[in-house]
Amino acid sequence: MKNLKAVFISSLFTLTTTSVYAQTCDCTKNYEWVKKTFEANDAGFEYALKQKGNQAYEAHNKTISEKVKSVKTFTECGPVLYEWLSFFRSGHIAIRPINKETPKTANNTKQESPAVKWETLPVDTQDFKKYLDKKKTSDYEGIWVTEPYTIGIKKVGDQYVGFIIESGAENWTKGQVKMKLNLSEGKPISSVFYMRDRSAAESKEITLTGKNHLQIGDFSLSRVYPKIEDDPKYTQYFKSIDANQPYVEKLNEKTLYLRIPSFQASEKKKIDSVIAANKDKITSTENLIIDIRNGTGGSDASYSNILPLIYTNPIRTVGVEYLSTKLNNQRMLDFINKPEYGFSEENKKWAQSAFNTLEKEQGKFVNLNEGIVSITKFDTIYPYPKNVGIIINQRNGSTDEQFLLAAKQSKKVKLFGTTTYGVLDVSNMYYVPSPCKEFELGYSLSRSMRIPDFTIDAKGLQPDFYLDRSIPVYEWTDYVNGVLNGK
Repeated sequence: MKNLKAVFISSLFTLTTTSVYAQTCDCTKNYEWVKKTFEANDAGFEYALKQKGNQAYEAHNKTISEKVKSVKTFTECGPVLYEWLSFFRSGHIAIRPINKETPKTANNTKQESPAVKWETLPVDTQDFKKYLDKKKTSDYEGIWVTEPYTIGIKKVGDQYVGFIIESGAENWTKGQVKMKLNLSEGKPISSVFYMRDRSAAESKEITLTGKNHLQIGDFSLSRVYPKIEDDPKYTQYFKSIDANQPYVEKLNEKTLYLRIPSFQASEKKKIDSVIAANKDKITSTENLIIDIRNGTGGSDASYSNILPLIYTNPIRTVGVEYLSTKLNNQRMLDFINKPEYGFSEENKKWAQSAFNTLEKEQGKFVNLNEGIVSITKFDTIYPYPKNVGIIINQRNGSTDEQFLLAAKQSKKVKLFGTTTYGVLDVSNMYYVPSPCKEFELGYSLSRSMRIPDFTIDAKGLQPDFYLDRSIPVYEWTDYVNGVLNGK
């Protein structure tokens, strides 16, 4: 998927025009197009209808039809269209705006953001650093980074006030107040964080994990000054969660840790490179922890070189059926003709063959493989790793779950964490532009042949070892390490 959960995100729509629709592109017409296109082409439409019933579907349509009548802009329309899609499932659906370039000015000069009157806290950065150097205790005061901002946090009366030191957003400038923590008896009880558009995001969830990581609602900040030594468990956790590429590290003589942030197709070469560079270590070390928390979904090919290292017996994979329609089959031609897919000549031949097969069966579900189940065998069963723990959470879905279905067939593997997201039964997303080229509709081309016997959507995959809330997330790796080492 790309997304693990390809969803409408409200902030994206605030970037689009808020001018009143042209008559040919009003929300009612966009809704009619989305509804017609989805009903005719989505591989999960009939399955969802069977599960929920026609009466519920008609009631949902009536509700959405009333809402679109009052919508005047696409900023308002996008969320309503996504609400209609969410009737069918929670993932592998999307309404995403098509970004259009802002016209350049005649002399190609940079346009300045209009001046905004905003509260400021004028603090000299060097003086603030000297002040921090003299402090004997660590608290919320310091210099923090949350992209694209560097923020100073200073106590002012009964508040901690965050002010801009550096900004990657043109409409936020040095000294402007970006956030506040309100205190009661010296402890933060509520917060406000001002978004890029200056709207206020309020929260009572304020957590300082260790000494250098601050969570304020949905916003994560990392302390960059002063440098404060932290407990290794915090350092390890935030290194792993903040990672944007795979890596291997040694936890102890008996355990290696493999972090994979994403199975996106673009990450395959990086994953393969890390596996190749560390293969000897992996196959000579007793325990292996694979951490895929907060995954993104992606491509099955991205995990193909991991499976041989943890293999013990043939891996059975239940295939999918593609819904053949004129629109859906176009994706096979996209594979051939669009360089961004990166298909080799061999893969292009497969796509052409698949297209030819699908075209002969329009209106039907088509299995492009020889059978329902494919069986994967490898020549070697490595003695090591002897034990493999895979760390998962509720943000793993799609390709992440397909990897788990394959990996957990190994006698070496146990899953640790919480139930996964549950978005795999209807998959293979395809994006098509709306008639007025304002947004793309994302829907799915295939359904699993596991349905109805073994469904994952809205259920997820269960861990073998449930890591309950009494175990902080920054201690999960230590916990898995302990189990694998028999502690």
